[in-house]
Amino acid sequence: MAQGHRPDRLGDQIRSETSDILAREVHDPGVGFVTITRVSVTSDLQIARIYYTTMAAGAERKQTARALQRVQPFVRRQLAGRLGLRRMPELEFRFDESIEQHARIEQLIHEIHEQDAARDAAAPAESPAEPRADATGGRDPHEP
Repeated sequence: MAQGHRPDRLGDQIRSETSDILAREVHDPGVGFVTITRVSVTSDLQIARIYYTTMAAGAERKQTARALQRVQPFVRRQLAGRLGLRRMPELEFRFDESIEQHARIEQLIHEIHEQDAARDAAAPAESPAEPRADATGGRDPHEP
């Protein structure tokens, strides 16, 4: 019985352990509050892209990115000890922009629903009109 795709399983382990390491063992104040959203491991297990998000914006987000680059060797060593791999993948920290994109899409959908509700409230209530019967049977009388 197959146990799943190895890069996916390794990515899940790296995500879990990296979250723990950043929360408990990294004491760099520049890292701040970081949430690891997902980890993508290449099929050859050479590179692990760690996607994160943070509540910081603008310059603070850049500081967080620089701090994560500073602590990357420490995190890699800690992961190597915890995971017991023959060769530990190189780590790449990347800001996960999909969260912001999802929030923007949700906002746009909400605005569309508000506009629809406002348009429906502004339109007069129409009663369904019965079709008028005419002698032509619904055809244009000027057509042959």
